[in-house]
Amino acid sequence: MDTRLGRRAFLTGAAAVAVVAFDPGGLGWVTEADASPGGITVPGLDGELVVDPASRAEAADDYGHIVHRTPVAVLRPGSVRDIVTMVRFANAHGLRVAMRGRGHSTFGQAQVAGGVVIDSRTLATIHRIDADRAVVDAGVAWLDLIRATLAQGLTPPVATDYLGLSVGGTLSVGGIGGATSHFGLQVDNVLALEVVTGDGRLLRCSPTEHSELFRTVLGGLGQFAIIVRATVRLTPAETTARVYNLFYPDLASMTAAQRTALADRRFSYLEGQLIPAEGGGWQYMLEGVAYYTPPSTPDDAALLAGLGPVSSQIAEMPYFDWLNRIYALVEQLKPLRLPGPWINVFLPDQATDAYVGDVLANLAPADAGGVVLLYPVPRAEITRPLVMLPDSPVVFLLAILRAVSPPNDADVQRLLADNRVLYDEARAVGGTHYPVGAIPLTPADWRAHYGSRYAEVALAKQHFDPNHVLTPGQGIFHQP
Repeated sequence: MDTRLGRRAFLTGAAAVAVVAFDPGGLGWVTEADASPGGITVPGLDGELVVDPASRAEAADDYGHIVHRTPVAVLRPGSVRDIVTMVRFANAHGLRVAMRGRGHSTFGQAQVAGGVVIDSRTLATIHRIDADRAVVDAGVAWLDLIRATLAQGLTPPVATDYLGLSVGGTLSVGGIGGATSHFGLQVDNVLALEVVTGDGRLLRCSPTEHSELFRTVLGGLGQFAIIVRATVRLTPAETTARVYNLFYPDLASMTAAQRTALADRRFSYLEGQLIPAEGGGWQYMLEGVAYYTPPSTPDDAALLAGLGPVSSQIAEMPYFDWLNRIYALVEQLKPLRLPGPWINVFLPDQATDAYVGDVLANLAPADAGGVVLLYPVPRAEITRPLVMLPDSPVVFLLAILRAVSPPNDADVQRLLADNRVLYDEARAVGGTHYPVGAIPLTPADWRAHYGSRYAEVALAKQHFDPNHVLTPGQGIFHQP
């Protein structure tokens, strides 16, 4: 690796400014105009290190619009080498670093006060698509990857409901969707990774090469290494989606039908929604999809057998249109900057109906925001050890994707406190946290979250990120 030190020019507004050094005392980057003898020379980069207010403000925000931690600089890497260089620089000078994908966190997880945020959008190359796999940079959006693979009749087995997320972002958390009922999480469909560890090593890892690192980085919340490239599994893609929206009179009827559908894996995609009803109460909708390619067609009678909805709606659309169905809506919502105090928890099967029933009894439609998801997944399909799940063969995901409209800080704080109560109640019945939401947690809470695996987490942190450089916004080891 080229270790020469040099100057890097970047644009601040319309004026070019040369960043030449880092001032550790003032925790800031200095230019030629104000460089002091105590400054530390900035390494040469292939990309750019920017300190303009707009870039730093963007990195101090996310989709939740609740937490705002301002970095001292944003790295727009021109190469993986830049990430190695910056992580090593951070280790040497007491900085913290976080990788930011598409900014879809909701509680400051990818933010770092006084440190450096790496913007992965400048590393977004699809390097190769083969018959059973694709090699992509971490900054690639799943939307772009799916467009490219479908051109060759292929698809990733599991897609999140919103495709505007980055590959590196979802692989750091898990990546769940309706096809998890067949294929596990997105992290269960990764064949190899290239990562930069917290101590600045660029390593390739897989089930047979640096396997400990591989198993801890997938779903590891950015604590041990930064994912810079991934080899993800592909499967043949069908062309058409037949969508079944099945409605039930109550929660127990819906979850019973979901368990039946999950048991024989009859649907290619299985989810469910709890929808506020006009005049109060809730509608309970099982959402099942059958993927197929004409001239074959799904057998409606077989797919609906034993599910007993009180009403149903059946529609067809191209496979890609189904996967991308909410992208435009999310993009329309982004400019509104609505605070999003989400809560996402995994629940053991046996506790789901009672827990969710209590939640709905006390959940005002306005506090639900717009979308409440509830659906089962088989625990056996989810294999990555740091994705913490209840001890139950079937696990339900409850996701309350709140949006506070109009924005109101008092409501946000009230809902954060409510999230904490709901989290504690979920823990009491054996539930766990799917860490994409906005739940105020302490390091002690994280220790409880990992339970018997906490020693493994702490050991991996010490081994791969001994100076605790990476991703402090999660608050796992220290309060951010």
